[in-house]
Amino acid sequence: MSFSVAVIGAGTIGRSFAWLFARSGHSVRVLDTRGDLAEVVTSLQADVSADAAAHNMLASELGSISLADTVESAVADAAFVQESGPEDPQAKPQLFAQIAAAAPADAILATSSSTIPASLIARHLTTDAAARVIVGHPFNPPHLMPLVEVVPAPATSPDTVERALDFYRSCGREPVALNREVRGFVGNRLQNALMKEAISLVESGVISAPDLDAVMKNSLGLRWSAVGQFEAMHLGGGDAGIRGFMDHIGSSFAQIGELPLDLSDAGMAEVFAQVERAYGEKPSEAGAEARDRAQRAVLESRGQESTHSED
Repeated sequence: MSFSVAVIGAGTIGRSFAWLFARSGHSVRVLDTRGDLAEVVTSLQADVSADAAAHNMLASELGSISLADTVESAVADAAFVQESGPEDPQAKPQLFAQIAAAAPADAILATSSSTIPASLIARHLTTDAAARVIVGHPFNPPHLMPLVEVVPAPATSPDTVERALDFYRSCGREPVALNREVRGFVGNRLQNALMKEAISLVESGVISAPDLDAVMKNSLGLRWSAVGQFEAMHLGGGDAGIRGFMDHIGSSFAQIGELPLDLSDAGMAEVFAQVERAYGEKPSEAGAEARDRAQRAVLESRGQESTHSED
């Protein structure tokens, strides 16, 4: 089923979502203040058409991407709104008040925010509008990474959660609904814990930054591309499963202490230097392309659709 979708914000996340939604057959209107929006929209539409042709899709199976010049025109007939603007806790509630006033009364109002909860965004809205506000947090780039974290506020209705999950699934994503709000959601909290441990290991001189990356890519990263944390523990515990795993290794893991951690610029100076020596002062386009090729290969090996787009 095709929907009218509004994408507010045409940065990296917004462009990727617009491509994904159109590639999934939805009609997309994009709003942004950037001066080259017309060129961005034209390029995205061309990329959608080229990718569809490469995958032998019919033109009738595709959606479209067009530009809007106001919030009101972007959301006027939208069944789903994906806001991907700056992470500004002052501006987002004002923007969502404007969106809620102009969008259809049953439209889902989603934000891509990775830090701002739906409860803050919807705090000044009417009860009916607040019930339709939800976080739809992707991992970058959303056209490639399957996960979308669907995070309701206390005021969000169960119907909104289910409709948001259904919509993202219609776009080939694998959304997960959180039971309640928590700062950083789930993916970023896991990433944050691992990031801090990685930095502390390098700062303490235990290992170099590129060697730590080699450890990740050739052990945990490889395992986690196939199974999640708890499934890995369950498979690793023998006949007793996760209970056996914890009985065998849980107490030893509990005794692993924390290393010093300094996230200031001064504390991070050696980490910065090692990363830039290993990978270049600026991230390379070739590096990003190699990352995406590997991620696509993983998706294909798992039987999940992998499509191409501008990153």
